[in-house]
Formats: sequence, C-alpha cells, structure tokens
Amino acid sequence: MQVAGDPIRKLDQAILTIFVVEIATRIYVHRRAFWRDPWSLFDFSVVAIALVPAAGPFDVLRALRVLRILSLLTMVPTMRRVVGAQLAAIPGLGSIALVLLILYYVFAVIATNLFAAAYPEFFGTIGLSLYTLFQIMTLESWSMGIARPVMEHFPYAWAFFIPFILVATFTILNLFIAIIVNAMQSYSEAEHQETVQALQKTQDHIEADLHGELRALRAEIGELKRMLADRVTCEAADR
Repeated sequence: MQVAGDPIRKLDQAILTIFVVEIATRIYVHRRAFWRDPWSLFDFSVVAIALVPAAGPFDVLRALRVLRILSLLTMVPTMRRVVGAQLAAIPGLGSIALVLLILYYVFAVIATNLFAAAYPEFFGTIGLSLYTLFQIMTLESWSMGIARPVMEHFPYAWAFFIPFILVATFTILNLFIAIIVNAMQSYSEAEHQETVQALQKTQDHIEADLHGELRALRAEIGELKRMLADRVTCEAADR
C-alpha cells in the first residue's frame, strides 16, 4: 500500500499543480470577468478546497477534496450547463432560504409557546421546535406522528400545522424549484445568444471577405477591359 501510495500522491500533486496553474492563468487573462462567470467560481472553489491542508481542524475537508473530479464536467457541455445554472441560481436561492428561515423562526416561537408544556419532546425549546417543523415540512409522519397527538390536547392545532405546510412545503419549496428552472432557462438562453452572436460575427467576416474578393474581381475585370480596349485601339491604329 505504501509503495502504491507514493506514486499516487505524486500524481495527485502534479494534477493539483496543473489545476492551480490553469486557474491562475484564467484569472490573469480574464481579470474581473473571471469572477462574474459561475463556472469559473465553481472551478476556483474546487481548487481552493484541494489546497486547504487536510489536517487538524481542517481534517473534515479531506473528504471534500474528491470534488476535484467535478472539474471533468467541463468536458460535457450539457452537464456544465446544469452546474452553471445551479451556481447562477445561488443568489435567488439565498433570498428564498432567508425568507424560509424567518418563517421557521416565527412558527418555532409560536409552537414553543403553545405546545412546549404538553409536548416537550417536540416543542420544548426553539431548537426542538425547528427540528419538528422541519420534519413537518418534509411531510414525514407529520400527521400520525406529530399533528394528531398534539390535536388530542389541542383540538385546534390543525390551524397551526396546515398553514405552515401550505406556506413552507407547497409555496416556499416550490419557489426553490422555480428559481432553479428559471436559472437553467436563462443560462441556456445566454449560451444560445452567445452562439448566435458568434455565428453572426463569423457570417459578417465571411461576407466582408466575399465583398472584398468581389471588389478585387471587379477591379481585375475592369483592368482586363481597359487592356482589351487599349489592344483593340492599337490594332485599329496599325491598320
């Protein structure tokens, strides 16, 4: 194992060096545009994680170093499109997550005040209430495991659980999906627009070259006509 491990570690360091040189070169060439590209940020994050020493308090990052293999996604355009859309959706997802966090806190405070005395195992503290609400949001045994037992002591507890499910599960979580779908659509449209622009530039260059060749051809034809006319004139004069 030790004999096989040394070459593998050296190969790992060589590959990591190549990644670092690539990222440094891209930053030098693209400058600020590098930081506006979601895929470039993804590559930078993967390489940065690989550079963190996996020792001491950062030992947990050892498992994350396997993320370097995700750099191979650049070889598959469709997979790159998906990851790029996910990264582009992060700002919108962050806003939705903040709204969900506020909603969680409000409902957790209400649930703790209402049900903590009767059901301390579910709502004894804010932390327990947050975890219970998360279970309810995922719809995992929320009715038989939580709602119905609580309703035995609080018959109108459904008026708390059902609005929470409607807002958190069917509204907020669907917003996550909407943000991701919209990001993928925008990313695809941007790529399509870039392709169209590149094709348009290529077509413009081709048309410019054709116009140049036509002008040169017309000039040559005109020169030939003048030469032919001069020749005819000279022959007529000789006669």
